[in-house]
Amino acid sequence: MKRTVFGTMPDGRAVEEIVLRDGALTCSVITYGGILRALTVPDKDGNPVDVLLGMDALEGYLDPANGCLGALVGRCANRIGGASFPLNGREYRLAANAGPNHLHGGPTGFYTRLWTAEEVTDNSVLLTLFSPDGDEGYPGNLRVRVRYTLADGALRIDYTAKCDADTIVNLTNHAYFNLSGHDSGPMTDQTIQIFAGRYTPTDAASIPTGEIASVEGTPMDLRQPVPIGAHIDDGFQQMTFAGGYDHNWVLDGGEDGLHPAARAYSPRTGITLEVLTTLPGVQFYAANGLDGCPAGKGGTPYGRRWGFCLETQLFPDSPHHPNFPSAVLRAGEVWEHATVLRFSRS
Repeated sequence: MKRTVFGTMPDGRAVEEIVLRDGALTCSVITYGGILRALTVPDKDGNPVDVLLGMDALEGYLDPANGCLGALVGRCANRIGGASFPLNGREYRLAANAGPNHLHGGPTGFYTRLWTAEEVTDNSVLLTLFSPDGDEGYPGNLRVRVRYTLADGALRIDYTAKCDADTIVNLTNHAYFNLSGHDSGPMTDQTIQIFAGRYTPTDAASIPTGEIASVEGTPMDLRQPVPIGAHIDDGFQQMTFAGGYDHNWVLDGGEDGLHPAARAYSPRTGITLEVLTTLPGVQFYAANGLDGCPAGKGGTPYGRRWGFCLETQLFPDSPHHPNFPSAVLRAGEVWEHATVLRFSRS
């Protein structure tokens, strides 16, 4: 374990970097945004490959054009239509930071906060954050704990949240993966498989319509491995809306313990990523809007489709759709979920 100062916030607070190690895997976490800055795994020849897009300096992460690279997202990840939600007979107003809608907890969501690093060991770190009542419009004093652990060829993320009032919560990590290496260019030759026979269609603003649709006969059918670029520009209306893949898949495992969500593979490096989660959905995003991102590690000019996200989650805009799994966290109850990112090579 290596623990150093990564940079200084505009208000003078220090941002720490913690490097975790377990065998051939290393992972870099910074306390700003709870960000996963780097994740190095061996390729088919045993050479180390950093498979995460990230920045060399704090200034890059402070730039809002970075697309939430590697950050913890909350209180409510993804979109909430109309930047408001009903709870207990009251309408709560949120910041509109994606047109008229609310995205990733708002303009000062958890991805912009300085987390506290606790219980740091060689292969794990516990990050904590306090979100006060009224933060970005959300009710209740919320305490969040996220633990990153490297073990057995995998990075495990454990999420816990507890509030003193009824609120809504949907936590995720917004890592951008490129299994050929963060600096290798577009990842459209890499394959993706998502263990889901259904998805949640959206309108042109990426707000779910409430329908849960079959993937059968559409480019959304990723039940078997397919190159990410194979059908991404086919003209299917859902992907035309989003400029490519940027949708929530309804996982076959539901919320029944830790279950498979997705598998990705790079034919260039032989690296496979398997994602397992206790959550019912996963947002597969192919970085259609990453143009304009600040230069990344080593000055790499990250651009459109240079990485992909697999954001395990409750469904977007769930407060407005009673048929979706609920994002409501009742006072005194614990929101507890886990996601495992497992790596192998062939």
